Amino acid sequence: MIKIFCDKKEKKLRNFWNHIVFHPTDAIEDDWGRRILDKCAEDKAVKTVRIYSMMENIFSLDENGEITADYELNDYRIDYLLSKGFEPHIVYAFIPGWLCERTDITNKAQKGKTRYKGKMLYNSRVTDYSKWEEICRQYTRHIIDKYGEETVSGWRVHCYNEPDHKGFFYNDAPDMYARLSEYCKLYDAFEAGVTSVSGKIQIGGPALAQSGYNLEFLELFLNHVRENNKKLDFIAFHSYGASVGKLNDGISHLRVRGSFYNAFTIAKITKLCGFGNLPLVWDEWGALSEGYLNIEDCPKAIFRENEVYSAYFVKLLTELDEIDAPFEKMMICLSGQHEMKADFSGLRNFFTLNFFPKPIYNAFVLAGKLGEEKLSFYARRTHEHVSVMPTVHEDGHISVLFAYADEELRNELPEIEVPLRFLGIDRAYRVEKYIIDKKHANAIEKYRELGCPDNPTDEQKKYMILQRSKQNRQARYLPKIRITSL
Repeated sequence: MIKIFCDKKEKKLRNFWNHIVFHPTDAIEDDWGRRILDKCAEDKAVKTVRIYSMMENIFSLDENGEITADYELNDYRIDYLLSKGFEPHIVYAFIPGWLCERTDITNKAQKGKTRYKGKMLYNSRVTDYSKWEEICRQYTRHIIDKYGEETVSGWRVHCYNEPDHKGFFYNDAPDMYARLSEYCKLYDAFEAGVTSVSGKIQIGGPALAQSGYNLEFLELFLNHVRENNKKLDFIAFHSYGASVGKLNDGISHLRVRGSFYNAFTIAKITKLCGFGNLPLVWDEWGALSEGYLNIEDCPKAIFRENEVYSAYFVKLLTELDEIDAPFEKMMICLSGQHEMKADFSGLRNFFTLNFFPKPIYNAFVLAGKLGEEKLSFYARRTHEHVSVMPTVHEDGHISVLFAYADEELRNELPEIEVPLRFLGIDRAYRVEKYIIDKKHANAIEKYRELGCPDNPTDEQKKYMILQRSKQNRQARYLPKIRITSL
Protein backbone atom coordinates (compact mmCIF):
# COMPACT_ATOMS: atom_id res chain seq x y z
CA MET A 1 0.00 0.00 0.00
CA ILE A 2 1.19 3.51 -0.87
CA LYS A 3 -0.67 6.38 0.76
CA ILE A 4 -0.35 9.95 -0.50
CA PHE A 5 -1.58 12.71 1.81
CA CYS A 6 -2.81 15.40 -0.55
CA ASP A 7 -3.51 17.87 2.27
CA LYS A 8 -0.06 17.57 3.85
CA LYS A 9 2.75 19.47 2.18
CA GLU A 10 6.18 18.23 3.13
CA LYS A 11 8.48 20.84 1.59
CA LYS A 12 9.14 23.07 -1.38
CA LEU A 13 10.25 20.90 -4.27
CA ARG A 14 13.73 21.68 -5.56
CA ASN A 15 13.91 20.53 -9.16
CA PHE A 16 17.64 19.86 -9.57
CA TRP A 17 17.32 17.28 -12.36
CA ASN A 18 15.92 18.90 -15.53
CA HIS A 19 19.32 20.06 -16.81
CA ILE A 20 21.61 18.80 -19.58
CA VAL A 21 25.11 18.87 -21.02
CA PHE A 22 24.68 19.51 -24.74
CA HIS A 23 27.55 18.01 -26.67
CA PRO A 24 29.01 18.78 -29.10
CA THR A 25 28.45 22.46 -28.37
CA ASP A 26 28.82 23.44 -32.00
CA ALA A 27 25.86 21.22 -32.97
CA ILE A 28 23.76 24.23 -31.91
CA GLU A 29 24.81 25.69 -35.25
CA ASP A 30 23.23 22.77 -37.13
CA ASP A 31 19.69 21.72 -37.94
CA TRP A 32 19.92 18.44 -36.04
CA GLY A 33 21.24 20.09 -32.90
CA ARG A 34 18.64 22.86 -32.92
CA ARG A 35 15.90 20.29 -33.52
CA ILE A 36 16.81 18.58 -30.25
CA LEU A 37 16.89 21.84 -28.30
CA ASP A 38 13.65 23.02 -29.91
CA LYS A 39 11.87 19.88 -28.74
CA CYS A 40 13.33 20.17 -25.23
CA ALA A 41 12.10 23.77 -25.05
CA GLU A 42 8.66 22.90 -26.44
CA ASP A 43 8.20 20.13 -23.87
CA LYS A 44 9.73 22.17 -21.03
CA ALA A 45 12.03 19.23 -20.36
CA VAL A 46 15.22 21.23 -19.77
CA LYS A 47 16.10 24.31 -17.71
CA THR A 48 19.90 24.64 -17.94
CA VAL A 49 22.15 23.76 -20.90
CA ARG A 50 25.87 23.33 -20.26
CA ILE A 51 28.13 24.23 -23.18
CA TYR A 52 31.82 24.89 -23.86
CA SER A 53 33.06 28.37 -24.70
CA MET A 54 35.32 26.71 -27.29
CA MET A 55 38.22 29.13 -26.71
CA GLU A 56 40.29 27.11 -29.17
CA ASN A 57 38.08 28.31 -32.04
CA ILE A 58 37.49 31.89 -30.86
CA PHE A 59 41.00 33.18 -30.21
CA SER A 60 43.95 33.37 -32.57
CA LEU A 61 47.11 35.42 -33.07
CA ASP A 62 47.49 38.00 -35.81
CA GLU A 63 50.67 38.59 -37.80
CA ASN A 64 51.99 40.81 -35.02
CA GLY A 65 51.41 38.17 -32.34
CA GLU A 66 48.41 40.01 -30.89
CA ILE A 67 45.34 38.11 -29.65
CA THR A 68 42.30 38.42 -31.91
CA ALA A 69 38.82 37.04 -31.38
CA ASP A 70 35.88 35.96 -33.51
CA TYR A 71 32.70 35.61 -31.40
CA GLU A 72 30.22 35.11 -34.23
CA LEU A 73 29.49 31.41 -33.61
CA ASN A 74 29.75 31.75 -29.82
CA ASP A 75 27.11 34.49 -29.91
CA TYR A 76 24.89 32.47 -32.18
CA ARG A 77 24.92 29.54 -29.76
CA ILE A 78 24.21 31.60 -26.66
CA ASP A 79 21.56 33.68 -28.46
CA TYR A 80 19.83 30.49 -29.52
CA LEU A 81 19.79 29.05 -26.00
CA LEU A 82 18.40 32.28 -24.58
CA SER A 83 15.75 32.50 -27.31
CA LYS A 84 14.47 29.09 -26.20
CA GLY A 85 14.35 30.01 -22.53
CA PHE A 86 17.39 27.99 -21.41
CA GLU A 87 19.89 29.19 -18.84
CA PRO A 88 23.46 28.76 -20.15
CA HIS A 89 26.15 27.16 -18.03
CA ILE A 90 29.48 27.92 -19.70
CA VAL A 91 32.72 25.97 -19.34
CA TYR A 92 35.77 28.13 -20.16
CA ALA A 93 37.61 25.60 -22.36
CA PHE A 94 39.68 24.60 -24.35
CA ILE A 95 43.26 25.80 -24.99
CA PRO A 96 44.09 27.21 -28.46
CA GLY A 97 46.87 25.36 -30.25
CA TRP A 98 49.09 28.45 -30.34
CA LEU A 99 49.01 28.52 -26.53
CA CYS A 100 49.84 24.82 -26.06
CA GLU A 101 53.23 23.40 -25.18
CA ARG A 102 52.59 20.59 -27.65
CA THR A 103 50.12 20.16 -30.49
CA ASP A 104 50.91 16.55 -31.27
CA ILE A 105 48.82 15.34 -28.30
CA THR A 106 45.08 15.54 -28.91
CA ASN A 107 41.94 14.43 -27.14
CA LYS A 108 40.75 10.91 -27.99
CA ALA A 109 37.27 11.13 -26.45
CA GLN A 110 35.60 10.18 -29.72
CA LYS A 111 35.84 7.36 -32.24
CA GLY A 112 37.25 9.47 -35.06
CA LYS A 113 40.67 11.09 -35.23
CA THR A 114 39.12 14.51 -34.90
CA ARG A 115 36.20 15.89 -32.95
CA TYR A 116 32.97 17.15 -34.48
CA LYS A 117 33.43 19.00 -37.80
CA GLY A 118 37.05 17.92 -38.03
CA LYS A 119 38.14 20.09 -35.13
CA MET A 120 41.02 19.31 -32.79
CA LEU A 121 41.20 19.48 -29.02
CA TYR A 122 44.72 19.75 -27.65
CA ASN A 123 45.43 18.44 -24.17
CA SER A 124 48.84 19.89 -23.50
CA ARG A 125 49.69 22.39 -20.80
CA VAL A 126 49.71 26.15 -21.34
CA THR A 127 52.93 27.95 -22.33
CA ASP A 128 51.91 31.39 -21.06
CA TYR A 129 49.26 31.71 -18.36
CA SER A 130 49.11 35.48 -18.76
CA LYS A 131 47.68 34.89 -22.24
CA TRP A 132 45.12 32.42 -20.85
CA GLU A 133 44.16 35.09 -18.32
CA GLU A 134 43.77 37.60 -21.15
CA ILE A 135 41.58 35.19 -23.11
CA CYS A 136 39.33 34.71 -20.07
CA ARG A 137 39.21 38.46 -19.51
CA GLN A 138 38.29 39.23 -23.13
CA TYR A 139 35.63 36.50 -23.26
CA THR A 140 34.05 37.71 -20.01
CA ARG A 141 34.09 41.32 -21.20
CA HIS A 142 32.42 40.28 -24.43
CA ILE A 143 29.51 38.35 -22.88
CA ILE A 144 28.91 41.12 -20.33
CA ASP A 145 28.92 43.80 -23.02
CA LYS A 146 26.51 41.75 -25.11
CA TYR A 147 24.13 40.35 -22.49
CA GLY A 148 24.58 42.64 -19.51
CA GLU A 149 26.26 42.06 -16.16
CA GLU A 150 22.97 41.38 -14.39
CA THR A 151 22.05 38.62 -16.86
CA VAL A 152 25.48 36.98 -16.98
CA SER A 153 25.86 37.05 -13.19
CA GLY A 154 22.79 34.80 -13.06
CA TRP A 155 24.63 32.13 -15.05
CA ARG A 156 27.47 29.90 -13.88
CA VAL A 157 30.91 29.67 -15.53
CA HIS A 158 33.70 27.32 -14.57
CA CYS A 159 37.30 26.69 -15.46
CA TYR A 160 37.97 23.81 -17.83
CA ASN A 161 36.63 20.28 -18.11
CA GLU A 162 37.99 17.23 -16.30
CA PRO A 163 41.52 18.58 -15.69
CA ASP A 164 42.38 15.46 -13.69
CA HIS A 165 41.92 13.34 -16.82
CA LYS A 166 44.92 13.13 -19.14
CA GLY A 167 42.55 12.88 -22.06
CA PHE A 168 41.62 16.54 -21.52
CA PHE A 169 44.53 18.25 -19.80
CA TYR A 170 48.33 17.87 -19.66
CA ASN A 171 48.38 14.41 -21.19
CA ASP A 172 52.11 13.87 -20.66
CA ALA A 173 52.23 14.97 -17.01
CA PRO A 174 54.54 12.72 -14.96
CA ASP A 175 51.92 12.32 -12.24
CA MET A 176 48.69 13.67 -10.76
CA TYR A 177 50.53 16.27 -8.69
CA ALA A 178 52.14 17.84 -11.75
CA ARG A 179 48.75 17.96 -13.49
CA LEU A 180 47.17 19.51 -10.40
CA SER A 181 49.91 22.15 -10.19
CA GLU A 182 49.25 23.20 -13.77
CA TYR A 183 45.50 23.28 -13.25
CA CYS A 184 45.89 25.54 -10.22
CA LYS A 185 47.80 27.96 -12.46
CA LEU A 186 45.05 27.64 -15.07
CA TYR A 187 42.36 28.36 -12.47
CA ASP A 188 44.23 31.30 -10.94
CA ALA A 189 44.58 32.92 -14.36
CA PHE A 190 40.91 32.23 -15.12
CA GLU A 191 39.85 33.73 -11.80
CA ALA A 192 41.99 36.83 -12.35
CA GLY A 193 40.71 37.29 -15.89
CA VAL A 194 37.03 36.99 -14.99
CA THR A 195 37.12 39.05 -11.79
CA SER A 196 39.07 41.86 -13.51
CA VAL A 197 35.88 42.43 -15.51
CA SER A 198 33.26 41.73 -12.85
CA GLY A 199 33.20 40.45 -9.29
CA LYS A 200 29.56 39.42 -9.69
CA ILE A 201 30.15 36.53 -12.11
CA GLN A 202 29.69 33.16 -10.41
CA ILE A 203 32.84 31.15 -11.07
CA GLY A 204 33.77 27.61 -10.17
CA GLY A 205 35.68 24.43 -10.90
CA PRO A 206 37.22 21.95 -11.20
CA ALA A 207 34.64 19.63 -12.90
CA LEU A 208 36.66 16.50 -12.16
CA ALA A 209 36.30 13.24 -14.04
CA GLN A 210 37.66 11.58 -10.87
CA SER A 211 40.12 9.74 -13.07
CA GLY A 212 41.09 6.55 -11.30
CA TYR A 213 38.79 7.64 -8.47
CA ASN A 214 41.64 9.84 -7.23
CA LEU A 215 39.82 12.46 -5.20
CA GLU A 216 43.03 13.86 -3.74
CA PHE A 217 43.06 16.23 -6.72
CA LEU A 218 39.92 17.93 -5.39
CA GLU A 219 41.21 18.14 -1.83
CA LEU A 220 44.49 19.75 -2.88
CA PHE A 221 42.75 22.13 -5.29
CA LEU A 222 40.39 23.34 -2.54
CA ASN A 223 43.34 23.79 -0.19
CA HIS A 224 45.02 25.90 -2.87
CA VAL A 225 41.92 28.07 -3.26
CA ARG A 226 41.59 28.57 0.49
CA GLU A 227 45.26 29.23 1.18
CA ASN A 228 45.57 31.73 -1.67
CA ASN A 229 42.20 33.39 -1.06
CA LYS A 230 40.91 32.74 -4.58
CA LYS A 231 37.29 33.33 -5.56
CA LEU A 232 35.24 30.13 -5.80
CA ASP A 233 31.43 30.39 -5.90
CA PHE A 234 30.52 26.76 -6.61
CA ILE A 235 32.11 23.35 -7.07
CA ALA A 236 31.47 21.39 -10.24
CA PHE A 237 32.05 17.65 -10.51
CA HIS A 238 31.21 14.60 -12.62
CA SER A 239 30.05 11.17 -11.53
CA TYR A 240 28.80 8.17 -13.51
CA GLY A 241 27.18 4.95 -12.40
CA ALA A 242 29.46 2.57 -14.26
CA SER A 243 32.15 2.46 -16.93
CA VAL A 244 31.98 0.49 -20.17
CA GLY A 245 35.04 -1.62 -19.36
CA LYS A 246 33.91 -2.58 -15.87
CA LEU A 247 30.36 -3.25 -17.03
CA ASN A 248 31.64 -5.54 -19.80
CA ASP A 249 33.96 -7.36 -17.40
CA GLY A 250 31.27 -7.80 -14.77
CA ILE A 251 33.26 -5.80 -12.22
CA SER A 252 30.51 -3.20 -11.85
CA HIS A 253 26.77 -3.33 -12.43
CA LEU A 254 24.05 -0.91 -13.44
CA ARG A 255 23.05 0.41 -10.04
CA VAL A 256 21.69 3.81 -9.04
CA ARG A 257 23.98 3.84 -6.01
CA GLY A 258 26.93 3.81 -8.39
CA SER A 259 25.91 7.20 -9.72
CA PHE A 260 26.02 9.04 -6.44
CA TYR A 261 28.58 7.23 -4.31
CA ASN A 262 31.41 9.45 -5.55
CA ALA A 263 29.11 12.46 -5.49
CA PHE A 264 28.64 12.13 -1.74
CA THR A 265 32.37 11.58 -1.23
CA ILE A 266 32.95 14.87 -3.04
CA ALA A 267 30.40 16.58 -0.80
CA LYS A 268 32.26 15.26 2.25
CA ILE A 269 35.68 16.41 0.98
CA THR A 270 34.24 19.83 0.19
CA LYS A 271 32.95 20.20 3.73
CA LEU A 272 36.18 18.97 5.32
CA CYS A 273 38.16 21.50 3.30
CA GLY A 274 36.02 24.34 4.61
CA PHE A 275 33.76 24.85 1.59
CA GLY A 276 30.63 23.15 2.90
CA ASN A 277 28.58 26.28 2.24
CA LEU A 278 29.26 26.32 -1.50
CA PRO A 279 26.72 24.99 -4.04
CA LEU A 280 27.63 21.63 -5.57
CA VAL A 281 26.86 21.39 -9.27
CA TRP A 282 26.84 17.84 -10.63
CA ASP A 283 27.46 19.08 -14.14
CA GLU A 284 27.82 15.65 -15.76
CA TRP A 285 26.00 12.49 -14.81
CA GLY A 286 24.94 9.33 -16.54
CA ALA A 287 24.29 5.70 -15.73
CA LEU A 288 27.21 4.79 -17.98
CA SER A 289 30.28 6.80 -18.93
CA GLU A 290 31.98 6.96 -22.37
CA GLY A 291 29.12 8.46 -24.33
CA TYR A 292 30.85 7.91 -27.66
CA LEU A 293 30.87 4.11 -27.14
CA ASN A 294 27.74 2.19 -28.10
CA ILE A 295 26.22 -1.28 -28.32
CA GLU A 296 29.03 -2.69 -30.44
CA ASP A 297 31.43 -1.72 -27.66
CA CYS A 298 29.10 -2.58 -24.79
CA PRO A 299 25.96 -4.68 -25.47
CA LYS A 300 24.59 -3.70 -22.07
CA ALA A 301 24.41 -0.08 -23.29
CA ILE A 302 21.06 -1.08 -24.81
CA PHE A 303 19.52 0.19 -21.55
CA ARG A 304 20.15 3.71 -22.88
CA GLU A 305 17.53 3.00 -25.53
CA ASN A 306 14.75 1.36 -23.53
CA GLU A 307 12.57 1.82 -20.46
CA VAL A 308 15.32 0.78 -18.04
CA TYR A 309 17.02 4.18 -18.24
CA SER A 310 13.73 5.91 -17.42
CA ALA A 311 13.44 3.83 -14.27
CA TYR A 312 17.07 4.55 -13.39
CA PHE A 313 16.50 8.29 -13.74
CA VAL A 314 13.35 8.35 -11.61
CA LYS A 315 14.90 6.10 -8.98
CA LEU A 316 17.97 8.35 -8.86
CA LEU A 317 16.13 11.65 -8.48
CA THR A 318 13.65 10.33 -5.91
CA GLU A 319 16.38 8.81 -3.73
CA LEU A 320 18.45 11.99 -3.87
CA ASP A 321 15.42 14.11 -3.00
CA GLU A 322 14.42 11.81 -0.17
CA ILE A 323 17.71 12.39 1.63
CA ASP A 324 17.92 16.10 0.69
CA ALA A 325 21.14 15.57 -1.26
CA PRO A 326 23.26 18.74 -1.28
CA PHE A 327 23.38 19.11 -5.05
CA GLU A 328 22.10 22.29 -6.65
CA LYS A 329 21.87 20.91 -10.19
CA MET A 330 22.34 17.55 -11.87
CA MET A 331 23.02 17.61 -15.62
CA ILE A 332 22.68 14.49 -17.75
CA CYS A 333 25.41 14.30 -20.39
CA LEU A 334 24.26 13.95 -24.00
CA SER A 335 27.71 13.46 -25.50
CA GLY A 336 28.16 11.06 -28.40
CA GLN A 337 25.18 12.42 -30.33
CA HIS A 338 27.28 13.19 -33.42
CA GLU A 339 28.56 9.59 -33.52
CA MET A 340 25.14 8.19 -34.50
CA LYS A 341 25.11 5.95 -37.57
CA ALA A 342 21.83 4.13 -36.90
CA ASP A 343 18.73 4.26 -34.70
CA PHE A 344 18.88 2.79 -31.19
CA SER A 345 22.62 2.15 -31.25
CA GLY A 346 23.24 2.65 -27.53
CA LEU A 347 24.67 6.16 -27.57
CA ARG A 348 24.14 8.77 -24.88
CA ASN A 349 21.36 10.98 -26.24
CA PHE A 350 17.66 11.85 -26.00
CA PHE A 351 16.74 11.14 -29.63
CA THR A 352 17.78 8.56 -32.20
CA LEU A 353 19.18 9.20 -35.67
CA ASN A 354 15.65 9.52 -37.12
CA PHE A 355 14.58 11.63 -34.13
CA PHE A 356 12.60 8.99 -32.27
CA PRO A 357 12.35 10.09 -28.62
CA LYS A 358 13.91 7.61 -26.25
CA PRO A 359 12.22 6.62 -22.98
CA ILE A 360 14.85 8.59 -21.05
CA TYR A 361 13.71 11.75 -22.82
CA ASN A 362 10.06 10.97 -22.10
CA ALA A 363 11.00 10.52 -18.44
CA PHE A 364 12.63 13.96 -18.44
CA VAL A 365 9.42 15.44 -19.84
CA LEU A 366 7.35 13.80 -17.09
CA ALA A 367 9.80 14.86 -14.36
CA GLY A 368 9.43 18.43 -15.61
CA LYS A 369 5.67 18.26 -14.97
CA LEU A 370 6.01 17.87 -11.21
CA GLY A 371 4.52 20.50 -8.91
CA GLU A 372 6.15 23.15 -6.77
CA GLU A 373 5.66 21.37 -3.42
CA LYS A 374 6.20 17.79 -2.32
CA LEU A 375 3.39 15.93 -0.55
CA SER A 376 3.80 13.52 2.33
CA PHE A 377 3.45 9.80 1.65
CA TYR A 378 4.44 6.41 2.95
CA ALA A 379 4.90 3.01 1.38
CA ARG A 380 5.02 -0.49 2.82
CA ARG A 381 8.35 -2.28 2.79
CA THR A 382 6.90 -4.76 0.28
CA HIS A 383 7.00 -1.90 -2.23
CA GLU A 384 10.60 -0.90 -1.54
CA HIS A 385 11.46 -0.94 -5.25
CA VAL A 386 8.72 1.55 -6.11
CA SER A 387 10.05 5.10 -6.39
CA VAL A 388 7.46 7.79 -5.59
CA MET A 389 7.50 11.57 -5.99
CA PRO A 390 4.09 13.07 -5.05
CA THR A 391 3.68 16.81 -5.68
CA VAL A 392 1.08 19.55 -5.77
CA HIS A 393 0.98 22.60 -8.05
CA GLU A 394 0.07 26.15 -7.10
CA ASP A 395 -3.32 25.73 -8.78
CA GLY A 396 -4.05 22.66 -6.65
CA HIS A 397 -3.65 19.88 -9.19
CA ILE A 398 -1.55 16.93 -8.18
CA SER A 399 1.28 15.24 -10.11
CA VAL A 400 2.86 12.00 -8.91
CA LEU A 401 5.84 10.32 -10.52
CA PHE A 402 6.26 6.55 -10.08
CA ALA A 403 8.79 4.01 -11.24
CA TYR A 404 9.46 0.38 -10.42
CA ALA A 405 13.05 -0.80 -10.51
CA ASP A 406 14.94 -3.26 -8.36
CA GLU A 407 18.50 -2.56 -7.24
CA GLU A 408 20.07 -4.19 -10.30
CA LEU A 409 17.64 -2.62 -12.80
CA ARG A 410 16.94 -5.90 -14.56
CA ASN A 411 15.32 -5.56 -17.95
CA GLU A 412 12.71 -8.22 -17.24
CA LEU A 413 10.73 -7.46 -14.10
CA PRO A 414 7.59 -8.99 -12.66
CA GLU A 415 4.25 -7.32 -13.22
CA ILE A 416 2.96 -6.17 -9.85
CA GLU A 417 -0.07 -4.44 -8.41
CA VAL A 418 0.49 -1.59 -5.99
CA PRO A 419 -2.54 -0.39 -4.01
CA LEU A 420 -2.45 3.39 -4.10
CA ARG A 421 -4.62 5.78 -2.10
CA PHE A 422 -4.90 9.54 -2.33
CA LEU A 423 -6.06 10.88 1.04
CA GLY A 424 -7.22 14.37 1.97
CA ILE A 425 -8.92 15.08 -1.35
CA ASP A 426 -11.91 17.42 -1.03
CA ARG A 427 -13.16 17.36 -4.62
CA ALA A 428 -13.32 15.16 -7.70
CA TYR A 429 -10.24 14.92 -9.87
CA ARG A 430 -9.79 13.81 -13.46
CA VAL A 431 -6.98 11.27 -13.47
CA GLU A 432 -4.48 11.21 -16.31
CA LYS A 433 -1.90 8.44 -16.49
CA TYR A 434 1.30 8.87 -18.51
CA ILE A 435 3.03 5.53 -18.94
CA ILE A 436 6.54 4.54 -19.98
CA ASP A 437 7.03 0.81 -20.27
CA LYS A 438 7.61 -1.75 -22.99
CA LYS A 439 4.35 -0.83 -24.72
CA HIS A 440 4.07 2.90 -24.06
CA ALA A 441 6.34 5.84 -24.97
CA ASN A 442 9.02 3.34 -25.99
CA ALA A 443 9.89 3.56 -29.68
CA ILE A 444 12.54 0.82 -29.59
CA GLU A 445 9.92 -1.89 -29.07
CA LYS A 446 7.99 -0.73 -32.12
CA TYR A 447 11.28 -0.51 -34.02
CA ARG A 448 11.92 -4.17 -33.20
CA GLU A 449 8.39 -5.12 -34.26
CA LEU A 450 9.18 -3.62 -37.67
CA GLY A 451 12.36 -5.68 -37.99
CA CYS A 452 14.81 -2.89 -37.09
CA PRO A 453 14.77 -1.12 -40.49
CA ASP A 454 17.93 0.80 -41.43
CA ASN A 455 15.90 3.36 -43.36
CA PRO A 456 12.37 3.45 -41.93
CA THR A 457 9.64 4.68 -44.25
CA ASP A 458 7.42 7.64 -43.38
CA GLU A 459 4.65 5.25 -42.36
CA GLN A 460 7.00 3.31 -40.12
CA LYS A 461 8.21 6.55 -38.55
CA LYS A 462 4.64 7.56 -37.77
CA TYR A 463 4.01 4.16 -36.24
CA MET A 464 7.00 4.48 -33.93
CA ILE A 465 6.33 8.08 -32.90
CA LEU A 466 2.58 7.76 -32.31
CA GLN A 467 2.93 5.86 -29.07
CA ARG A 468 0.15 5.38 -26.57
CA SER A 469 1.28 7.10 -23.42
CA LYS A 470 -1.76 8.71 -21.87
CA GLN A 471 -4.97 7.35 -20.34
CA ASN A 472 -7.79 9.31 -18.71
CA ARG A 473 -10.11 8.32 -15.89
CA GLN A 474 -12.64 10.16 -13.76
CA ALA A 475 -12.34 9.36 -10.07
CA ARG A 476 -12.07 10.76 -6.57
CA TYR A 477 -9.00 8.59 -5.98
CA LEU A 478 -7.37 5.62 -7.63
CA PRO A 479 -7.68 2.51 -5.43
CA LYS A 480 -5.03 0.68 -7.49
CA ILE A 481 -2.51 1.42 -10.20
CA ARG A 482 -0.82 -1.36 -12.10
CA ILE A 483 2.88 -0.60 -12.55
CA THR A 484 4.42 -2.69 -15.27
CA SER A 485 7.83 -3.38 -16.74
CA LEU A 486 9.82 -0.42 -15.49
